[in-house]
This record gives sequence, structure tokens and C-alpha cells, in this order.
Amino acid sequence: MNFKVIELIIIGIVIPSIVIIYKLAGYTLIILWIISLYCLVIHIKYNRNKIKDIFLFKEVNRKNLRLILFRWIIISICLTFFTYHFFPDKFLFLQKNNPNFIWLLFIFYPFFSALPQEFIFCTFFFNRYKNIITPAYTPIMSALFFTFSHFFFINLIAPTLSIFAGLIFAHTYRKTNSLALVTLEHSLYGNTLFYIGLGYYFWGGSIN
Repeated sequence: MNFKVIELIIIGIVIPSIVIIYKLAGYTLIILWIISLYCLVIHIKYNRNKIKDIFLFKEVNRKNLRLILFRWIIISICLTFFTYHFFPDKFLFLQKNNPNFIWLLFIFYPFFSALPQEFIFCTFFFNRYKNIITPAYTPIMSALFFTFSHFFFINLIAPTLSIFAGLIFAHTYRKTNSLALVTLEHSLYGNTLFYIGLGYYFWGGSIN
């Protein structure tokens, strides 16, 4: 159990802190995938899960999708108005500056960013640390570590939105245990943020 505590501190606090101190945000995806591969090896070794059991595609059903999509639409509308009124210079930032890139982002973001994040902070976190974190507090702890991992963008927007997003994703995972469903949900919000312009703050942008 002591090893798990040390492991959690390294993954959730030490590595993000190193990224902040040494300004390694440009290597985010590489670091993210190294951590996720480590977590995958440990998860499979101790849980003997097959890939299909990790993704649990059966939970991507009409009932769950209805709730997720309804919540996403409401929040997206609020985020759009928020961005337009408080960050007008960032509104539709990508469309104005690099319109072709946004479609590539829509395709690759779910697989290269949302998927490894949700595997680390949901699938791995919930299963690996269930004997050292009280189940009732697991979603909150998952969201906190998820949030801290976004501090290296050195702005207020990324971690502020991340705490709410982390709670939503953790809640979805606790109900369904589905990596596929929570990755889809993460992808919807992530792509929305990039589309409306707030994604600037999740791509190395900082608030001066």
C-alpha cells in the first residue's frame, strides 16, 4: 500500500510539478503517453482485464448517451456565451487563425489526449487506489489530481474548468466503469473548448 501512495504522489503531483518547474508543457503528449503506458502495464498485470473489459463499450448506450449529450449541450451553450463575452479575442480563435487545423484536432484529440487522460485518472485511478482512498471520495480525488495535472499551462482557465470537468468525468466513470464512454464525454468537451476558443488555454496559453 505504501508503494501505491508513493506512485500516486509521483504520477499526480511530482511529474506535473516537474513539468511546471522546467517548463516542459511542450512535451505534454509525450509525458502523458509515457504515464498512460506505465499505468496500462500495471493495470493489466494486477487486474487481468481484457481490452474490451477496460473500454466496456456496452455502456455507450442510448440511456447514457442521452444524459451525456444533454449535459454537454447545456454546458457548451454556457461556455460559448462565457467565451464570447469575457474572452472575445479568443472566441473562434482557431477558425480565424488556422481553420484547417481544427478538423485535425477534432479527429486526433479523442485518441491522443482524451483517451490516455481518462485511462489514467478514471480507469487506472479508480481501480488501482480503491484500497487507499475511500470509495465515496474517489471521484473527488480523481478530479483534484486531474485538475492539478492542468496547472502546468500556467493560467487560471485550465485548472478552473478542469475541476468541474474532472468531477463530471469521474461521476460518469463511477456509474458505468466505461473508458469508452468517459473518453467520448471528455472528447466532446475538449473539442468544444477548442472550437469556441477557450482551448487556447489548454494549448500552452497563459493569462498575463
